[in-house]
Amino acid sequence: MIVGVPKEIKNEERRVGMTPGSVRELTSRGHSVLVEGSAGLGSGYPDSAYADVGAKVVDGPDTVFAEAELIVKVKEPQAPERARLREGQTLFTYLHLAPDPDQARDLLASGATCIAYETVLGRDGGLPLLAPMSKVAGRMSIQAGAHCLEAPQGGSGILLGGVPGVAPAKVTVIGGGVVGTNAIEMAVGLGADVAILDRSVDVLDRLARRFGPALRTVYSTQAALDEWVLGADLVIGAVLVPGAAAPRLVTEEMVKGMKSGSVLVDVAIDQGGCFQTSHATTHAEPTYVVHDVVHYCVANMPGAVPHTSTEALNDVTLPYVIALADQGAVDALNSVPGLLGGLNTHKGMLTEEAAADALGFEFVAEAEALSR
Repeated sequence: MIVGVPKEIKNEERRVGMTPGSVRELTSRGHSVLVEGSAGLGSGYPDSAYADVGAKVVDGPDTVFAEAELIVKVKEPQAPERARLREGQTLFTYLHLAPDPDQARDLLASGATCIAYETVLGRDGGLPLLAPMSKVAGRMSIQAGAHCLEAPQGGSGILLGGVPGVAPAKVTVIGGGVVGTNAIEMAVGLGADVAILDRSVDVLDRLARRFGPALRTVYSTQAALDEWVLGADLVIGAVLVPGAAAPRLVTEEMVKGMKSGSVLVDVAIDQGGCFQTSHATTHAEPTYVVHDVVHYCVANMPGAVPHTSTEALNDVTLPYVIALADQGAVDALNSVPGLLGGLNTHKGMLTEEAAADALGFEFVAEAEALSR
């Protein structure tokens, strides 16, 4: 099979779909790999590293999209990339369709088979291709939040961990999944006063056992949200409904009631955001202020640490890429456990139910779509 790796064109996105090591796994199995020139530079991989393992390095995206049967990316395809997709071609990348009707329409119009990393299911029911980037984003959320609390960034001028004799910042994490757990680990490690809100008693129990008295565990109700958001210096939004738009848990009225110079970091922004005042930002302009509260809502947070992120992502995506290349999309989707859950569009049909519900589009079950 011909596999294509284009250069990412989303704002400030430096990750790349495949490392040279991953490419070597494909070429050693007899597959051809086309890599767009300079695609890997942002992650620390020069063109020569790809050429050395048997890839063909080509100028620009046109050849990659025109010749490749399987396209492997990181972020959702931007409009110029979507225009290059065609029926019979497979796209394997993050998609996050629920809050993005324009992307959904374009992918459906292309007829391509589009498989989303974030909805591939693990044997335990987890999301194995989302987890590594969630770990990165969770850890980065505390770094970003601590920076935003600095007075020159518009924050209240509080040091996250405080110093002896001076209280640390109060950090509230909403959602105790992979993002939330990693945010807590960083915040607790830096000495912040940390609380976690979640609606699962099992999650709260797990986190209490892991972090002990350094973490306050709170069952999430509207009253609890009011109390712990309004009293926080830094709030991390880490909620996830797989494939669906994120619930807007923090209202604008709640933001109005927060302390001046406090900070919101919305890690759920890829799925539309969990704060009512959120809108997506970029690494070039990561923050804005609403009601004297600093908002950090970068939609591709792990792109700021591209080498770490690319390596971590390839560790989990490579087995699926190999299966798609060896077997073809339809056979791989029918045989590889959990991969079918990643199918979002196929031949003009939307096969991700949560996204269809969020967008008001017609839903076709995966198995039915593949049989047509």
